[in-house]
Amino acid sequence: MTMKEYEHIIQGGTYITMDPQYRTLEDHFMLIDAGRIVDILPMTELQDFKAKAYTDAADCLITPGFINAHSHLPMSYFRGWADDLPLHIWLKDQIWPLEAKMLAGDFVFDASLHGAAEMIRHGITLTNDMYFYVDRIADACSIAGLRVIVGEGIIEPEYLGDLSVFKRRVQALKDRYQDNPLVDCCIAPHAIYTCSKEVLKACTTAAAENNWMIHTHLSENQSEVEDCLKHHGERPVDYLAGLGFLEAHCVFAHGVWLDSEEIKTLAQAKAAVALCTDSNLKLSNGFVPVKEMLEQNLNLAMGTDGVASNNNLDILEELSTTAKLHKALNHDPVLLPAREAFALLTIEGARALNRAHDLGSLEAGKWADLCLIDTNNLQSQPLYNPYSHLVYSMGSEQIRDVMIAGDWVMKNKKLQHLNEADLIEKAKQYKNTIISKMES
Repeated sequence: MTMKEYEHIIQGGTYITMDPQYRTLEDHFMLIDAGRIVDILPMTELQDFKAKAYTDAADCLITPGFINAHSHLPMSYFRGWADDLPLHIWLKDQIWPLEAKMLAGDFVFDASLHGAAEMIRHGITLTNDMYFYVDRIADACSIAGLRVIVGEGIIEPEYLGDLSVFKRRVQALKDRYQDNPLVDCCIAPHAIYTCSKEVLKACTTAAAENNWMIHTHLSENQSEVEDCLKHHGERPVDYLAGLGFLEAHCVFAHGVWLDSEEIKTLAQAKAAVALCTDSNLKLSNGFVPVKEMLEQNLNLAMGTDGVASNNNLDILEELSTTAKLHKALNHDPVLLPAREAFALLTIEGARALNRAHDLGSLEAGKWADLCLIDTNNLQSQPLYNPYSHLVYSMGSEQIRDVMIAGDWVMKNKKLQHLNEADLIEKAKQYKNTIISKMES
């Protein structure tokens, strides 16, 4: 009988599975076929299988690909444009005027290619992105090989107009990407302070009709909560709950100023919060009540936000800062231990985006989205606890290979579908264009 030939075999290394038992496997190999994990088996059985391609993972950690639960990819060209400002000034006086002058389909496509390349270098295999011209974001990510959930940022009246326009956009997105395995869609109202009650209700209806997630900003700064109380007589979560918002699967970015009752309501609704620690720190928005969220079993994930407020897409660094910051804030070195923290980048991130059935862990049947992280270096040795190293010691510069849906999108630190030199040169050209337009 002819032996079946699989697409890939990854052999050796240490597998950080993030499965329900949190198994760590040594002396194993991974079978990959049709873009999915077939099995992870002991090396003693390797002779019973063959593949078209083999990858030696000796001295590597093999982890699930990292999941970014909140991003704005096309803001890649705004890195460093407006630093050291409060959120409301940063948005109204700098970012929104810049977007008004620069936003166009080609700009969004080019900036998204740049951002996708940076995400892949940092081990991100899925990002949940909110912006404009989202078809161009999806196309750029498809070229890069990056998995993406796109949501058209809904701000009225600038980008929405009337509800019929909104409905047509939703249907067009659904039709265009329903057969693309790398692209999913969601409903993405920007925030309660940029969308009316009528628009937010329309978003809940659209989410239900299309079985899509809702992705929005929530309680990012204190004034947002105060304004909601002033104008609606309720805190933000209660306001949204009254509109039927929480009947959808929701992922909320930031959640800095949520109180105890709001956290309880979100946990009961099976909603999720994307932690964007670096952005919150840089804009001085405050500290997310992570300890209470964990105690209430609220689903948490990690997000980078956009590089205009971060200012990078290094989600491992983001996780390390988050874990250490909340230990210090709570005077509790045991809070958010390394394994639990790493789950926020992997299986908990998948759960937040409603993808735990096929992403977030290394298990048979799931998509082969994974990273090979080199440990044969000074900062990784000696290695006693891989979770500790991933959260406290390693950096994204140690990520050697990245695979998405069985496709190597980075191999030996070289991007496989994008020309990095061309991306850098194009970014330099856009810098000159941005400066010229903003000075005119």
